[in-house]
Amino acid sequence: MKAIFFKEINSFFSSTIGYLVVGIFLIVCGLFLWVFTGEFNILDNGFANLSPFFLLAPWVFLFLIPAITMRSIAEEKKQGTLEILLTQPITKWQLVLGKYFGAFALSILAIIPTLLYVYAISELGSTPGNYDLGVILGSYVGLLLLSATYTSIGIFASSLTENQIVSFILAVLLCFLLYFAFDGISNLAIFNSETYGIEYLGLSYHYKSISRGVIDTRDLIYFISIIFLFLSLTKFNLEKENK
Repeated sequence: MKAIFFKEINSFFSSTIGYLVVGIFLIVCGLFLWVFTGEFNILDNGFANLSPFFLLAPWVFLFLIPAITMRSIAEEKKQGTLEILLTQPITKWQLVLGKYFGAFALSILAIIPTLLYVYAISELGSTPGNYDLGVILGSYVGLLLLSATYTSIGIFASSLTENQIVSFILAVLLCFLLYFAFDGISNLAIFNSETYGIEYLGLSYHYKSISRGVIDTRDLIYFISIIFLFLSLTKFNLEKENK
């Protein structure tokens, strides 16, 4: 698994995709948070907090992470190297997890520079250093869990096809449905009763719950379950390829 992990990291940074992913994420977030006027602009809001960033990040990751994962298995299929990997003395889980953690590591590298935003809002406040650390930590934990979930969905989509574009579109669609669809359906007039609990099935509800600064085990179990589900489906697809 370690060899596959480092192979994934090397493949990202041996081409321009790794630098593009990190660069695009930081540029897009920076423009919306500090340059473009609108609801995400921290300076326009008049409050020194990072809530606009944590509202914006799921949208950016919706396209960015599928761009990272679209080539993970699809490219192996296209080049015919997947069969070679499947005959190596590694288990299917090791192959899946190596691919998964390699892609997830790249999304973590994209998130790390945004810690500078914490310093920025600390200095922008009327009293320097006066910000809710618990909320920020919770929001970062939620963002990491969300990116981990998006990555598992992207790896699964990549295992379905050898076409990277199809893999990208499938991953974006699945991520969108899991994050936004359940929340949107729960807001319809026919679902205005909380007894339905439709929103509990979506990533958005649990991401926002953790972003309030409270790490609830129910939210953690939800994210871990979704990640395990899609990685298991990926393993199942690889087993079919090996038959």
